[in-house]
Amino acid sequence: MTSSQEPANENIAPASAVAAERSPETASIAPIAASPEGTLQDEINRLSEELTKMRDQWVRAVAETENIRKRAQREQDETSRYAVTGFARDMVSVLENLKRASESIPTGARNGNELLKTLGEGVDMTLQELITIFLKYGINRIDPQGNKFDHNLHQAVVQIERDDVPPGTVVQVVQAGYVIHDRLLQPAMVAVSKAPEGSKKIDTTA
Repeated sequence: MTSSQEPANENIAPASAVAAERSPETASIAPIAASPEGTLQDEINRLSEELTKMRDQWVRAVAETENIRKRAQREQDETSRYAVTGFARDMVSVLENLKRASESIPTGARNGNELLKTLGEGVDMTLQELITIFLKYGINRIDPQGNKFDHNLHQAVVQIERDDVPPGTVVQVVQAGYVIHDRLLQPAMVAVSKAPEGSKKIDTTA
């Protein structure tokens, strides 16, 4: 009895194909395409430019914030320095009245009258205390007698012919002036000298 053998199946797939069929996940992975040349560098450049812009914006924002802070600080300082301007302007006349009252009681009259002496000392003490308070708040009295006229601090109310002082000299203080720190609070009312009429000599030797 002759044994029959089954012929070899020519359609049998290779082992690699069988393995691929058994692992469909592996078989579905496509090869990674290479990135176009320069794409990564372009992205780096773009991000670098954005970072530079953001850094510039941050620097400007910090500078602007600092400027605002300094401006607010200056405004606060000025408000504090000049807050008493209105009150000081009203108190100037009080100080001037006290000064006139003190000067109206001469030393001789004080020595001969105990009441005038006591009154004068009280006025002087009050005047000095007020002056001290003025100085505490940066308020200074302007008494420009004998100084050159300064239109920034003085106001001329009259001109007087004088040949013993240069023209433009303050020869009389009608009312003292005041400044608070570096600002004019009240100009000094003054009389200013001018050259007498016909004071120029005419040369007749020619």
